[in-house]
Amino acid sequence: MPRTTDGDGTPVPQRLLAAATRLFAEQGYDRTSVQEIVEAAGVTKGALYHYFGSKDDLLHEVYARLLRLQQERLDAFADAGDPVEKRVRDAAADVVVTTIENLDDASIFFRSMHQLSPEKNKQVRAERRRYHERFRALIEEGQRTGVFTRQTPADLVVDYHFGSIHHLSTWYRPDGPLSPQEVADHLADLLLRALRP
Repeated sequence: MPRTTDGDGTPVPQRLLAAATRLFAEQGYDRTSVQEIVEAAGVTKGALYHYFGSKDDLLHEVYARLLRLQQERLDAFADAGDPVEKRVRDAAADVVVTTIENLDDASIFFRSMHQLSPEKNKQVRAERRRYHERFRALIEEGQRTGVFTRQTPADLVVDYHFGSIHHLSTWYRPDGPLSPQEVADHLADLLLRALRP
């Protein structure tokens, strides 16, 4: 099967994901039909089912692609040779920026995760846990080496930071007073202030 169906050169899976993301964000996952997705993407249902087994698979991929990006970037920050405080700050700011840059994906996920099949829901939770555990390991490294205070458990610090990120879709507006990087810098600074001895 060809990877594109028209002359724009965009691969079919990307067109399907873009259409699904826009429709899920505008209408909600449960109110979006497969027919609407394929029409918006300009492909057939056969093309959709060639790349995605179901609408559920599309929903999973909307969030999974963001999580893959964030995990890859976190791994790069964590593995860098920088001091732990810089690695934590860079990772803490980056997850804010990448969430804002993919706000539709994040908001769809938090609104619709409960609609994933039990198997996909479990898979996403495991992927998120892996991300949070890697982030927590950075904080624990800083606590072990005396760079960060041990007063607050690392788990609580992680939950605090990601709680604020999970609510970005409810209040952040691209036309608002703060750029994605400014929001990221403020939240990363708040996290580091909570961690310093």
